[in-house]
Amino acid sequence: MGSTFDISRRALLTGVAASAAAICLEKSAFADCGAQDPWADQLVADLTAMADHLSRTLKLWQVPALIVRPESFGHTANSPDLATVPIQRAIEACAAAGGGTVQLSQGDYVSGTLDLRSGVMLEIAERCRLIASTNLDDYPLRIAKRPTVQDSNMGMNQSLIFAEGCRNIGICGKGQIFGRGTPDNFPGSETIGQTPGRPFVIRIIDCSRVVVRDIHLKDSPCWMQNYLNCEDLLIDGVEINNQANFNNDGLDIDSCRRVIVRNTTIISEDDTLCFKGAGQRPMEQVLVENCHFYSSCNAIKFGTDTQGDFRNILVRNVELGGLSPEMLTKNNAKTPRKADGGVSWETVDGATCERILVQKVHVVRAESPLFLRLGNRGRVRPDQAKPPAGILRRVIFEDITGENNGVRGSFFIGNEGKPIEDILLRNINITMSPVTNAVIDESVIPENPDAMYPDPHMFDKIVPTPGVMPAYGLWTRHVHNLVLDHVHFQTDSSESRPAVKAGADTIGLCQRN
Repeated sequence: MGSTFDISRRALLTGVAASAAAICLEKSAFADCGAQDPWADQLVADLTAMADHLSRTLKLWQVPALIVRPESFGHTANSPDLATVPIQRAIEACAAAGGGTVQLSQGDYVSGTLDLRSGVMLEIAERCRLIASTNLDDYPLRIAKRPTVQDSNMGMNQSLIFAEGCRNIGICGKGQIFGRGTPDNFPGSETIGQTPGRPFVIRIIDCSRVVVRDIHLKDSPCWMQNYLNCEDLLIDGVEINNQANFNNDGLDIDSCRRVIVRNTTIISEDDTLCFKGAGQRPMEQVLVENCHFYSSCNAIKFGTDTQGDFRNILVRNVELGGLSPEMLTKNNAKTPRKADGGVSWETVDGATCERILVQKVHVVRAESPLFLRLGNRGRVRPDQAKPPAGILRRVIFEDITGENNGVRGSFFIGNEGKPIEDILLRNINITMSPVTNAVIDESVIPENPDAMYPDPHMFDKIVPTPGVMPAYGLWTRHVHNLVLDHVHFQTDSSESRPAVKAGADTIGLCQRN
């Protein structure tokens, strides 16, 4: 018979023993928990209203009727020769005429770096492809005018499509952008630092009214997309498969405001949808809905660069987690791997993360379905002083289901003296894989506030049983005001660990209706 844990409007209180039996004490042992804190109901209402407003107002900008084709500037259809110059000339002519569409409609176009201009929509028509050159010399450096932590840490200066300081730009079409990013074409090691010699496919900086829709993106040499300090960003109906190399993120959105990611499927070797703060400006008003995200790392994530704040973010109606055997296409991968994390909200470089709602999400094939981490790494630009630890608070997980997940379990870890605050889990039903004879003493898990790369796997090599945490459902440390409302964790066979373990400095707060 499997192990189960079910808690209905009960909180984890200071001093309550952290065993499954203790959690299941009579209700009289707990504070009387009526409705969750008033902030939670108000937050759900506010973010629902925000999503409605974004959906009404964040639309495709009016693209002028002009259509310009590279064939008018010397390109021969399906030529193996580089089409960079004819395509760029078409972009410049389109922008000079007041904007319109640059259309790739005659088969395959092989290209190096293309610079988008204001007012230009780049369309790759159905059954056509924009194919990345495999010659690194075709990707001249594009050094950002405004320095960010990503520049100093990662050296991201090459891409197939680049834009900076533009307004009204976009990429669309039923065709494909093919990065040809295999290690044979773009060799390099997996890294948490710089990725020399491996361009991105799309990099958009300091732009407004950006639309990417109905396009297929495949096999970048590195990250597939990076949008940094953009406003009014709409990603809609995009299909992404990025597994050909290392550091193959699917979609990285950094320090942007007014964002919708909708109707999008991403399969990636690295983080699938990753929000970052390396631009050191706020990430605000974000709606993610009706998507599928599958990763060998984190399916959806804040971090690890978290120098700018994150607030007012709603994720809803999403399936996310690890890759199934049918999804696996990476050349050197032999077997499927569960996602490291399903939803991973991290702040470790001084950012405030608050007012976050994850609603109606199904988590599959994740070692840690839910992960919260408040650390104190403090990575900034070389000329900046290390900031104090940030803030992680007012996060809701609501109507979350899960199956075929791993053994590690979810865990929320704050910083000693700087806890995570105001967390609500409501209507949770997640199935995990069991482990027998692997009860973990949480005292062996270090605080490690300044870990160089804080992710759900950060303690895997430290605990006595690799990849196993003190609870199979949820373990907490340095968390204040944690409410569990109709939360159900289960395994399909016997499990030696408790379902929920309230670790050091975990304080629950409940309020009546």
